[in-house]
Amino acid sequence: MPLITIENLTVGFGDRRVLDGISFTVNEGDKIAFIGNNGCGKTTLFKAVKGIITPDDGSVTMHGNTVAGFLSQNMEEQDLSSDTLKPRALIAAEARLSELESLLSDNPTDDLLNEYSNAQAEFESLGGYDYEHRMKEALSGLGLKNTDGRLDLSTLSGGEKMRVCLARLIVDHPDVLMLDEPTNHLDTGAIEWLENFVASYKGSVFVITHDRYFIDAFANRVIELDGGHIRQYRGNYSSYKVQKEEFLKTQISYVESLEQEFNRQLEIKQTMLSHRNISGYHQHEKLVDKIGDVLEKQRALLPSGEGKMSFKAVPAERLGANDKLLISVKDVSKSFDGAPSIFKGVSFEVHAGDKIFIAGPNGCGKSTLLSMILGKSEGDDGTIFVSGSSTMGFMEQFVPFDDEELSLYDELIRRTDLTVTDARTLLSRFGFRGDDVFKQIKSLSGGERNRLYLCCVLQENPEILILDEPTNHLDIESREILEDALKEYTGAIVCVSHDRFFIDKCADKVLGFIDGTTKLFDSYKYYMNALTSVNQKAQEKTQTVAVKSSKNPAENRKLEAKRRNRITELEKKIDELEEIQRQLGEKFSSGEATREDYDTYACNADVIEKMYYEYESLC
Repeated sequence: MPLITIENLTVGFGDRRVLDGISFTVNEGDKIAFIGNNGCGKTTLFKAVKGIITPDDGSVTMHGNTVAGFLSQNMEEQDLSSDTLKPRALIAAEARLSELESLLSDNPTDDLLNEYSNAQAEFESLGGYDYEHRMKEALSGLGLKNTDGRLDLSTLSGGEKMRVCLARLIVDHPDVLMLDEPTNHLDTGAIEWLENFVASYKGSVFVITHDRYFIDAFANRVIELDGGHIRQYRGNYSSYKVQKEEFLKTQISYVESLEQEFNRQLEIKQTMLSHRNISGYHQHEKLVDKIGDVLEKQRALLPSGEGKMSFKAVPAERLGANDKLLISVKDVSKSFDGAPSIFKGVSFEVHAGDKIFIAGPNGCGKSTLLSMILGKSEGDDGTIFVSGSSTMGFMEQFVPFDDEELSLYDELIRRTDLTVTDARTLLSRFGFRGDDVFKQIKSLSGGERNRLYLCCVLQENPEILILDEPTNHLDIESREILEDALKEYTGAIVCVSHDRFFIDKCADKVLGFIDGTTKLFDSYKYYMNALTSVNQKAQEKTQTVAVKSSKNPAENRKLEAKRRNRITELEKKIDELEEIQRQLGEKFSSGEATREDYDTYACNADVIEKMYYEYESLC
């Protein structure tokens, strides 16, 4: 049964049509992943369905009483004006029940009893009797265990606001959940909880996401938007990849055969003209036009190729043994301002050609460990050795450049010995085509900055490549090309990432954070199994301690009040810093940032990580 029908939907901005006559239906039971390159128009389609923007042509039909719940990336589009997590309809129904109960206590008439019975039925239909339980379960699963049902939502951090909005949608249980990048502010545990929830959701789901693991876990249908057009595939992401590869093979072959026939008929037309066979000329002219129209439509079904990365990262020939020791970390610990250690006893080695990926929950110290390896910060004890004869390339989450006024082309030429032609060809393979190469660096978005930096640093052929969340601003296709490049890269890689698909594809070993220290695992799956086991044991221990401590209730109340006050203080400070980070992120995306802004962002990130660690320990 159809819930939402999108028919011939067309939306343009200036001369560009981001949606060009799109038609499809969201049916009962659909679990749709909506994918496509950054800026291709996915969020625009969501806004058209929600009614935020008016399409140039086409229609969106919500069948019957279909209710769609939306989660936007932009928190300004979410309703956070209330001081309660309950929806307005439920609050009104609850208030009506309370009012009727009061009236019945004074005058229990049949009319009031009937009205009360109807009010109870409405309250039950809204899920009122188990709403708080379901909300608590959703918030806990999304990593907000201590969020109260009534609070000032404006005091929450950006990530917490997103989780609260997502929890509201989950508990409201609309007919169609429409989620725009729901995993952006979630750690791995929360993402896995959301995966299980969405996969078992009784309604329909329509999700914009770049998280391929997430898509594999829930999707029974994939819709890809490219060049203003869509193509639909059955199954999850893995199925989509197989089907798309088969489609491309068939489509490319068909387009090539059409091109051959087009050129053949064009030659025949010209021959007819040269032999003054006007009748034959006009006949073939119509045929050439007809084949040309078909060819244009079939070419449009192939990937547009705009803004996609395409490169191979092959460093210069390495000198020395294949097992040359490049980095050695022994018994390293780190704490901030006398607080308990973020981590302790961290030890591992990186040899030539190793690809070690660092994984762990938010606030465990992943980026701090990278900073120590790079010599930007010091540990409390232990030693870190980095081979002095090895060259190193580093890409942080927001990439600074020495001169933001330079063009992309000038930056690449400045850092390499490439010719003009080779430089433009290389930039093209990283998604910068035509006049884009002459754009100033300061005008680039976060994802474009990452692509330019990778383009430059890989040409410098470092022996060690250090990466901090390199896939954060990349769409799926760019991520896959990056993965292929890193797999071919013969140098050593040390990478922090939360992208599970990326880790599985590229990592030789996973350095996983568990219980304040690290351990090497053969795969991400083995790491997650170990982390889950440790967390379960820690929870059992906490419950045992709670039972024992309950014998001194006065002391417990005192400690609990102190804990809650500190949690509130940390929440306020984290919120203030994350707001600063959000504002800096906007400057990075708009190209208005200075070098000082990048330094501030890096310093704030260290402080936030420290605070999150303390916050998690208190929660």
